[in-house]
Amino acid sequence: MSGDGKPPFTVIDGDGGANDVAPKPDGANDEALELKIRQLEEEHRDLDQAILTMEERMPYDRLTIGRMKKRKLILKDQIQELRDQLFPDIIA
Repeated sequence: MSGDGKPPFTVIDGDGGANDVAPKPDGANDEALELKIRQLEEEHRDLDQAILTMEERMPYDRLTIGRMKKRKLILKDQIQELRDQLFPDIIA
């Protein structure tokens, strides 16, 4: 144990680089992660609706729609990354 009463945590699955971070032992950040996930999901739904609306109206701007679709994919990746932090896929 370290001097502050907490056991030391070591990263065993990383390459030992400076970006490796040990998991938080208390999970106090779960509510913040869930809130962020809900916000990103809402933005994702809003973009989806905006894309559908733009595609229904002719003529539509393909460049803008392409950018919106790319943003949707980025949001989807961010949502999945946050979900993975909440519920890590631990192989026993």
